[in-house]
Amino acid sequence: MQHKLLSLCLPLLAPCLFFLFWEYAATAIDNELILPPLEQIIALLAHPGENLISMGTLAGNIGISMVRVLSGYALAVMIGVPLGVAMGYYGGLFRLLNAFLGMFRPIPPLAWVPLVLAWFGVASLATLANLPRGELYFYCNNLKLSMLFIIFIGALFPVLTSSVHGVRTVNRTLIDSARVLGATEKDIFLKILLPAASPSIVNGLRIGLGVAWMCLVSAEMLPGSLSGVGYLITHAYTVGRTDVVIAGMISISAVGALLDFGFQWIEKRKYAWKQLSR
Repeated sequence: MQHKLLSLCLPLLAPCLFFLFWEYAATAIDNELILPPLEQIIALLAHPGENLISMGTLAGNIGISMVRVLSGYALAVMIGVPLGVAMGYYGGLFRLLNAFLGMFRPIPPLAWVPLVLAWFGVASLATLANLPRGELYFYCNNLKLSMLFIIFIGALFPVLTSSVHGVRTVNRTLIDSARVLGATEKDIFLKILLPAASPSIVNGLRIGLGVAWMCLVSAEMLPGSLSGVGYLITHAYTVGRTDVVIAGMISISAVGALLDFGFQWIEKRKYAWKQLSR
């Protein structure tokens, strides 16, 4: 019982020490611009529906950021998973594209910013679809093509690489045995290849979503952005509201952790057999 209690309390030790040090440092510095007190941050997080520095609410900006992240991430998944599965299964396609795509993989998403601005400017899904002014236009205008591209390119390569790896590491004996027994290519894909490769693919989806969320702040610093938690942080810095900056950072951390926890839950729930097979 004592050992179980210790194991439950031990993970809380480091956060408690960190918050105690924060409170001590904030009191010693006595300058809210450098380090605001902890209770000031808690007050902001406890009222996410309040208007902040004429930039909307914290909850509203997080919601807009979530839509942007999930839109760019969904595009990366729709391209990365099918292409990765095809490259992993067909050797000729792998040899054709692997070296070419490998040239783009090391490029940081931020390095694309000058090109993205030249290509898309401040165009959005609203302007691309030529929507009339109205409520739908307002929401779609927040989805700037430049932002979506930065998020897309950040998430694409983890998803693609994990999909390729997952398919190429499938036991070929399973595939050959299925062919001998008369299985069609469709059966091999749906009943052998995808189930065996899915743990690696899901892991790539998890990493890709984390990278997409990290690219968000960079994407929301691009011209044309007037909302989102990344823009809120940038604007708060320019007006000396360090408490809003930290509250925004904590919000990004919390949402990212929740998304990652969701993928961990799926991995433990659906792919426990992968751990047992090692």
